[in-house]
Amino acid sequence: MKKIFLLLPLFLFFGQFTHAQKFGYIDTDYILSQMPEYKEAQGEIDQLSKTWQSEIKQMYKEIESMYNDLQAEEVLLTPEMKTERLAEIKTKEEEVKEYNSKVFGYEGLFFLKKKELMKPVMEKVFEAAEKVSKNNRLDFMFDKAADLVMIYTNPVHDYTDYVLEELGYGDENDTIK
Repeated sequence: MKKIFLLLPLFLFFGQFTHAQKFGYIDTDYILSQMPEYKEAQGEIDQLSKTWQSEIKQMYKEIESMYNDLQAEEVLLTPEMKTERLAEIKTKEEEVKEYNSKVFGYEGLFFLKKKELMKPVMEKVFEAAEKVSKNNRLDFMFDKAADLVMIYTNPVHDYTDYVLEELGYGDENDTIK
C-alpha cells in the first residue's frame, strides 16, 4: 500500500508530460480560390504584370529597331558613328534590363504590389485559421498548400471547411459545428 502512495505522485507528475498535442491542417490554396477578394486582387496583379511585360516588350522592339537601322545604314556610317550608335544600343539595353529588374526583380514593383494586395486577404485567412485553432483547441495548424511535405493526411484533421465557414464562405448545406 505504501508503494502505491509513493508511486501515485510519480505517475501524476509524469502524466502531465504525456498530454497528446492536437493538430490540424488547412488548404490555403482551396480557401483562397473560394474568396472573391483574392480573385479580385489576383486579377489586378495579372493586369499589372501584363502592362509591365508589354512595356518591356515594346522597349526591346525599340532596341531591335535601332539595331536594324544600324545594319541598314552601316555602309554609310563612319567607324566613329557606328561606335556611337552601338553605344546607344548598349545603353538602351542596359536601361531595359535595369527597368525589368526594378519591376520584376527581388523586392521589385511587382513583388511589392502583390504583397500589398495580398496582405489583407492573407491576414483574413490567418485570423480565421487562428480562431478555428483556438475554438478546436489545436496546438498546431499546418498549411497543406505550403512547402511542408505531407505524404498522408487524414481528412479528420482537415479544418479547411471550418476556416471557410469562419470567413463566411462555407457551404450553407454543410453541417459542421
